[in-house]
Amino acid sequence: MSRKILFMLVLALLSLNSGAFAITYGVPDGGDHPNVAGVILEEADGSKFLVCTGTLISETVVLTAAHCIDAGVSYFVSFDRDITSKSKLYPGTAYVHPGYTFAQNDPNDVAVIVFAQPVRGITPASLPSAGLFDRLPLHGQKFTAVGYGLHEPNIGGGPISFADTSDRWRSVSEFNALNSAWLRLSQNNATGNGGTCYGDSGGPNFLGAGNNETPIIAAVTVTGDYFCLSTNTTYRLDTPSARSFLGVFVTLP
Repeated sequence: MSRKILFMLVLALLSLNSGAFAITYGVPDGGDHPNVAGVILEEADGSKFLVCTGTLISETVVLTAAHCIDAGVSYFVSFDRDITSKSKLYPGTAYVHPGYTFAQNDPNDVAVIVFAQPVRGITPASLPSAGLFDRLPLHGQKFTAVGYGLHEPNIGGGPISFADTSDRWRSVSEFNALNSAWLRLSQNNATGNGGTCYGDSGGPNFLGAGNNETPIIAAVTVTGDYFCLSTNTTYRLDTPSARSFLGVFVTLP
């Protein structure tokens, strides 16, 4: 979700010593998605902050969102379920889609973090084939979001707050709408859906759920409604624009 709002709500408070935040209306992921990582930036004074989520898509490449990346900042990722000051960190170089903007029709909101050395012992996730979601029947289709972002808000009885944990979580959302750049997923808990929130940006939305979940990342989480209660708006990875960027770093299906 929005880096600006994420920083306002989280960055001033969140460090590796104080724990991460978790996904909405979901469950602890445990070891089910070991290729999903926390994206961590390092400031000039050496302090480190968990800001977003990413996914290993090759032994040397983590996929995330462009709005998670600032120029001139050092980035690390950690694949630990619970990110703490003792977590293993992998340093990498961040690259943002050259066409990234704030345009609503297609912001090209995708980025990668590339490692000098391969990550061993973790199976990378897969990318979708070209135009997959223009061909696939999507009515009733479910998707699994994974990330280190905020829980659903506590509304009523005082100031609105977002609960937190320090581990990786997952939730299941149902298809809502599709256009040329966006895959929109329902995260309305009243209809049995979970979703994402601040800090889940860049995280994967895997095609399928439960026994039908696949290793294919349909889209990366980018934004949604302010209180994280309605829609998970995700950036498609099967489009020509996304594939032209990702194809520089990995072999495409």
